[in-house]
Order: sequence, then structure tokens, then C-alpha cells
Amino acid sequence: MILYIAEKPSLGRAIADVLPKPLKKGEGFIRAANGDCVSWCVGHLLEQAEPDAYSPEYKSWKFEHLPIVPDVWKMKPKYKMRGQISVLRGLVKEATQLVNAGDPDREGQLLVDEIIAHLGVKGAKLQQAKRLLISDLNPQAVTRALGQLRLNREFIPLSTSALARSRADWLYGMNMTRAYTIQGRKVGYQGVLSVGRVQTPILGLVVRRDEEIGNFVSKPFYEVLAHLTTDTQQAFTAKWQPSEACQPYMDEDGRVLSRGLAQNVVGRITGKEAIVEKVTAQDKKLNAPLPYNLSSLQIDAAKRFGMSAKTVLDTCQSLYERHKLITYPRSDSRYLPVEQHAMAASVIATVNKGAAELTQGIDVPNAKLKSKAWNAKKVDAHHAIIPTEKIANLSSLSPAEKQIYLQVARQYLMQFYPAYLYKETLVEIVIAGGVFKTKAKQENALGWKQLLKQSQSNSNNGASPSSSSGSKSGNKNDDEELTTIPPLTKGQSLHCQRGELLEKQTQPPKHFTDATLLGAMTGINRFVTDPDIRKILKDTDGLGTEATRAGIIELLFKRSFLVRQGKSIIATDVGKGLINSLPLSATTPDMTALWENTLDSMSRKETQYQAFMQPLIGKLDELITQAGSVLPTALQGVKSPTPFKKKSYSRGGNNSGRSTTKKGIAKKTATRRTRTNSTMAK
Repeated sequence: MILYIAEKPSLGRAIADVLPKPLKKGEGFIRAANGDCVSWCVGHLLEQAEPDAYSPEYKSWKFEHLPIVPDVWKMKPKYKMRGQISVLRGLVKEATQLVNAGDPDREGQLLVDEIIAHLGVKGAKLQQAKRLLISDLNPQAVTRALGQLRLNREFIPLSTSALARSRADWLYGMNMTRAYTIQGRKVGYQGVLSVGRVQTPILGLVVRRDEEIGNFVSKPFYEVLAHLTTDTQQAFTAKWQPSEACQPYMDEDGRVLSRGLAQNVVGRITGKEAIVEKVTAQDKKLNAPLPYNLSSLQIDAAKRFGMSAKTVLDTCQSLYERHKLITYPRSDSRYLPVEQHAMAASVIATVNKGAAELTQGIDVPNAKLKSKAWNAKKVDAHHAIIPTEKIANLSSLSPAEKQIYLQVARQYLMQFYPAYLYKETLVEIVIAGGVFKTKAKQENALGWKQLLKQSQSNSNNGASPSSSSGSKSGNKNDDEELTTIPPLTKGQSLHCQRGELLEKQTQPPKHFTDATLLGAMTGINRFVTDPDIRKILKDTDGLGTEATRAGIIELLFKRSFLVRQGKSIIATDVGKGLINSLPLSATTPDMTALWENTLDSMSRKETQYQAFMQPLIGKLDELITQAGSVLPTALQGVKSPTPFKKKSYSRGGNNSGRSTTKKGIAKKTATRRTRTNSTMAK
């Protein structure tokens, strides 16, 4: 008997639907006509024991207990999940073949692996266990996946990475939360000061941005425009480019701060001859942006529709599980397996039947085109989020579901249009010894941008051209208005009718929004202070995972560390007080971004478990010592938003988004060395 262990009942039902009929439903499982069974977890069925389960003394929060580091990590069944674990225990004994059908990510890999380990599966049954990777719950896709089973042991590094991540979060979150909560009470703060490996650096980004805005002093700066005409009276403008001689009158961003200097330039150029010094015209092309992963979709939806990251994730889950209209949404990949290109014509036809408005009045997508998205080397357990082969009934979707589906579908269709072609002309003009520049852009072929142009005609749907959906090459030109200039040649004489002085004010940075905060989390290297770490994280940066980022942001709101003011995300007094009480290393992304980088390399079998955990424990020792030496005076007089609850430290780390239960930790040992009773960590 083959036993498929799915991550959740909805996935289990999708698997059972393609097995031999008739199906027989039992309590917590479904049996097919050939005897094979499908059962499921409901997220994590196991959790870490609370500290007091290891030693009664840990029930009290005392600084002398810290840091608490486990010798042997112990798991216990969640109270409400004991019945399902019992069902799985019986089925596992009966089965001759096990199949891990967790979601195609590291957390999905772990939550099935951990129950297999908990049930004591060993020997040949463990070694021959298979892995089923499903990213589309429609029957034809599930059937294809069943024909592509892999050995589960191939994914041990992915499971080990998830295990290390969760243990790091327990270690860091529990110890730091207890330490600063205890210290906070000494200065009169009666709330729990939740500190997390990921959430706290994110809070730090917001607090520092708020402080930068609060301390910002606006100052005037000046620009000069030359209003020019040709001998045929064609008019255009060019902008002054200050020379090196102007440096003493400029700020670090190259802005002229002296009004007198700018006014002098205006006087010198008015009524004077201008000579075209250089004309550079280039034909350029911009390829279609890649299909979405979860973060890029969340960023675009926040910009276009004002949706929070959690709303986007919840909507995606509904489109995936309930409607079966999109593929697995918790993906961090923006690429597609090459073999899926054979399905392109079918998917395009499906989208056109269900959402004809996307291509109405524009060129038909060409299924034969193969964009850079089709790259097998960049696809492993999961691929980009794309539409499935199920026809959408848009009228049956909620407004949010319709918006997200159309976003995903449009982004997929872009892969089947040619590049956007345009000509960019740069002109350099000399007037009275000063250099002026202007730039023009002329569209030659819209290509994939037809989809964006078309979407502007329907305000209820689609991505605006200013979306962030482009690849890392960027879509800087997307935001620029098309400008035209008359035909110009090098050496041509022009007339400067007048100079114009523009007085502007420097602007403070903008408060974070859902879109920009997600952008910061996915491109965290921009906020890393150590240049060596920034270099390491250039290509593999990111705080949290696709599955956890929305939950982390929402957690900061739930704990009253952040609030929303319109679209802006602002730190509360509690949030500011916490960040200003912690050491800098706990509030900046450097350390945790490096951890994420190491976890990623662990999933690729490039880093060992102990190579990650041992330095972490050493750093934790330092942080606890530092916490005990300084009182968090920044929290004096700050009122706690909620009553003091000792156990709420349990989710102080990087919440997986799959389990809402509290997590504990095992007891401290003299040597503070970690060992594990799980083969996944070896």
C-alpha cells in the first residue's frame, strides 16, 4: 500500500481525486480502490516542548537561566492533533511505500519529514520514501506530478535547512525575549518585549526611517533650464549640468545650493547662441518581466491595489486551493521548467477564454516564443506563480481574487510577446561655456507593454506601468513620460530664448508602505551596513521567506510595534523604545541576512547544520551578556499595549505561517553544545 502524506486536507483531496475509484473516506484519510491511501497533516502536527516541560524552574523567567540552549531537542504532539497523528501511525505501519506530499518548499518538506521521524520510520521504508511535488491542484497537473516522483532523501538538505531555521528562531527569540522583558520590568515596562531574528531587524528599518524623517531639515536647491529654439522655431528645453568648479556650492547629491550661482547662469545664457555638442541615439529593447514569485506579486498588488502582504497571500491561497486557478503561491522562484513550455498554448487558450479582457484589442500572444523565464537551472522544488489550465469564471471570484488572478495571468502572457523597442536620444548642448543636457524617448514597438497599455483602459484590473514587476534589470523607463525633441545634429546652432531658475526643496525619505517594506525585505542588502556582508548578499539576499514575510509584518502590527497611517507604516512608541534599547546588531539586518544566506546554502547542500548553529550560539552568549549589562532606559515611561503574558515570547522569531502554537526550548547545558536526535540534522 502506498501512503501519500499531504501537508493539508485540500492537497490530500486533490491527490485522492486522481487515484482509482471508488474512493472510501475514513477519519483523517481517503482510501483508493487499489488500496493506496492519502492522509494529511494540518500544518505542523508537532511542536517543541515548553521550557517548564524540561525543568520546572524554567516556568519562571529569570535572567540567570539564560541563555537556555538545548542539549537534545524534543518534540511533542500538538494537543488537538493527537487524533490525526494516531491515524497516521496506523497507516504508516500498514504502508509498504511512503510519499512525502508536503508543499514544495523547505517548510513543507520538514513538516512531513518530522512526522515520519516521530513515528519511528527506519530502514528500507525510510530510504525508499518518495517525494511528490505538486504546484497545481487541478487533476491533470496532479496526475503529471504523480508520474514524476523523486526520492525523498534527495530533499534532506531542504528539510535540514528548515529545521535549522526553526531552531535558530527558538534559540534567538526565546532567549532575547526573556532577557529584554526581564530587563524592561526593571525600568517599569510591564509588557513582553518580543525580539525575533527577523521581525526585529524589520522593525529596526521602520524605526530608523521614521527617525530619519523626523530629524530631516529641508533645504532649498536650484536648477536651471534653458528654453531653446531651432532656426525653424521648434522649441524644447535642456537642463544645466554644473561643472566641477561648482562643487563648493553643491551638496553630496550634486544639487546646487547657491541661488546666486544659479541666477548667474540664467543671466549668462539668456538670449545667447547654443551649439549642439553631442547627439547620441540608441535603439534599445526591454524584455518582458519575469513571472511572479510571491514577494514580487505582493509588491505589485500593494502598489496597484493597496493590498497588504497578508491579504495577497490569503487571496493566492484561495485561488490555489479553492479555485485551482493558479499554481503554488508560496514560491520564491520567478522561473519555469523548460518542459512546461509545451503547455503554453493550452494555458494561453485557457486564460483567453476566462479573461479575454487581457488581450482584447491587442496582438495575440505567440505560444512559440520562449522568454528567459524558461530556465531549468533556476527551478528546483517550485517554480513561478502562473495560471493553471482551468478556465476562470471571473464573476465567481471576489474583487481581490479577480485582481490577483488577472495580475498573475497578465504577467504570464507577457512571456509570449516580443521585447518593447524604443529609441533613446541624448543631446548635449553648450551655452556660454555651460553644459546642458536633454533626453528624448521614442517608442518603436510596444511588444509586451501592449498588455499594460490595454490594462490602463480598465481601471478595475491590472498592473499599472509603474509596477515593480520587472526583473532585476529594472524598468526605469516605465515611469518616464515620452518626450520628443526636434531632429538635431552635432554642431547645429540653436538660440537660447531664456534661462529659467527652478527653486526646489529637498524632500525627506518616504515612510515605508507594504510595497516598500516588502521590497526592503527581499532586497535587504541595500540596508546592510557591513560592506563585506553586502557583497555576499548581493545575489542571495532576503529577510524571511516567501511564506513568512507577510506573517512577520502582520505580527509586528499585532504586537503593537507598528501601526498604519493610510498607506504609511509607522513605528509606535513601544516599537521605538524596543529598538533603541537593543544592541545595534539585533536591530540591523546584517546578522540575520547572513543567516538566511547560510540557510539557503544549506538547502543546496553547501553548508552543514553545525556550521550554522555553533556560531549562532556563540553570538547568543554575547547578546545575553550585553543585555544584562544595560537597562533599556528608552522604555521608561512607555505604556505596555497589552497585559504582561510570560509565554508570548514563543513566536518571537521567524513565524513559518503554518502553525499558531507556542514553541518552547530544552534546557541549558554546561557545554552549550547542540546535538539532535533527528537524522535530518546530521
